[in-house]
Amino acid sequence: MSTRSGLPFFQELCRASDSGARRGRLLLAHGSVETPCFMPVGTQASVKALSPDDLLSCGAQIILGNTYHLYLRPGHELIGELGGLHKFMGWNGPILTDSGGFQIYSLAQMCRIQEEGAEFRSHIDGSLHRLTPELVVEIQEALGSDIMMPLDVCIPYGASYDEAVNALERTTRWAIRCKNAQKRRELALFAIIQGGMFPELRRRSAQELLALGMDGYAIGGLSVGEPKDVMLQILGEVRPVIPRCYPVYLMGVGTPEDLVDAVDLGVDMFDCVMPTRNARNGKIFTSFGHIVIKNAQYAGDNRPIDEECQCYTCRNFSRAYLRHLFMANELLVYRLLSIHNIYYYQSLMKSMRDAIEADEFQSFKGKFYEKRSVKQ
Repeated sequence: MSTRSGLPFFQELCRASDSGARRGRLLLAHGSVETPCFMPVGTQASVKALSPDDLLSCGAQIILGNTYHLYLRPGHELIGELGGLHKFMGWNGPILTDSGGFQIYSLAQMCRIQEEGAEFRSHIDGSLHRLTPELVVEIQEALGSDIMMPLDVCIPYGASYDEAVNALERTTRWAIRCKNAQKRRELALFAIIQGGMFPELRRRSAQELLALGMDGYAIGGLSVGEPKDVMLQILGEVRPVIPRCYPVYLMGVGTPEDLVDAVDLGVDMFDCVMPTRNARNGKIFTSFGHIVIKNAQYAGDNRPIDEECQCYTCRNFSRAYLRHLFMANELLVYRLLSIHNIYYYQSLMKSMRDAIEADEFQSFKGKFYEKRSVKQ
């Protein structure tokens, strides 16, 4: 069990005997979260196309917001004055906010990283800003995030060893500054492990950050273009370094297959835009793989998306109707497909939690992959 300000924060409830998979529970300022868990991404204080009630009906326990975007618009001071992010967006459950490090990485052409922080031009209006480790904590404390992430340096796949070392060392220095800047001790502060695709650097990063005694440990800098086997290799190297008393968060990952494989290695928390972004593009995740709803074969298909699914969309609408909405550009389709995809992801996580509790995770994993090999 890890603690924060003398209070329980993370509890490991049980472990699978045949893998690294485990069941746990996060105890946060706005409620508890059963792990392994998946966090829908609400970048700008909204999970696209979905209301808080939709998210609750899909089984979401915790959602993710974005420090960079909320700092630029509408501004953390305003959100703080209006009662914090939970009240602002009408979501009463826990919220994790990432620090903006990935946005700095993805907007590299508009950004310059120095020791003091990251200087960048807004993608909205071109105005100049500087994010420092201290400001990132100030923003997240104003938002009232249950879990805050420190500013880090994310590097692309293919970066050199020297680039990885420099990013790792700066990430550690920035984590120290973030911890020193923290005032609201009831809010959890994680660290982010970097080190590129070099296992020895990943282990070094983890060990340096563990010495800081943070509340949890995230693995960043993956899902940046590397092959999946490389991602799993890095996870396999770094996960055993992190003591069992800490929650482990794999940032920005990923596909259903990624989630199952990473849970098998002992990861507790995930986030990704994939379920909602793919829904808006007509790609739907199911227990047997995925379907693309615009395909002509669904024009007269009276079946639900997934006959095993109990989401609002599958209980009420056919593939034919959803295809019609998509082809007609009707706005309703984005909500209905997003509901299904988020429900599927949450159901997948619950199935994994149940399998771990029953000590049947490898059996679950085998059946998961077997079903995805059958054409529907």
